Amino acid sequence: MQEIHNVNGTSGKTCKCGSWLDHWKNYSGESAPIYCPVAECVEEELVGAHVQKNSLADESWYIVPLCRTHNAAKGKSLTIAEYKLVTANVSLTCG
Repeated sequence: MQEIHNVNGTSGKTCKCGSWLDHWKNYSGESAPIYCPVAECVEEELVGAHVQKNSLADESWYIVPLCRTHNAAKGKSLTIAEYKLVTANVSLTCG
């Protein structure tokens, strides 16, 4: 399990992949989960969410699939299953 939180003010950010969920699929090497990876969530409609690890040592922004409800849970700590966090820095990926 991983501890993350959403990053505020990212709705205007874009990438060349078409969507942030596609960005995650392109660079994670994993298939998108069927259900939201937040513990005990069974929502199936997923988006690519901008998140940070709950870590003082790593302030990077990442993309991970979440349902719309958990994507909107700004500032709240979320426990998710072990899915790869993909950098949101497009200059390192699709930029």
